[in-house]
Amino acid sequence: MSTEVRVKKGEAIDRALRRLKKKLDKEGTLKELRNRRHYEKPSEIKRRQRQRSY
Repeated sequence: MSTEVRVKKGEAIDRALRRLKKKLDKEGTLKELRNRRHYEKPSEIKRRQRQRSY
């Protein structure tokens, strides 16, 4: 699964990067990557989810 953004003719690179970042944010890819950066024990996951529900 890879995210792809095609640069349109005459489009600035920073504008294409902005579109890529929005697409990644919408898909949740960056959030997933940050969550997987460090191992989190199952009990910690459950605790964090319980805190969110309150």
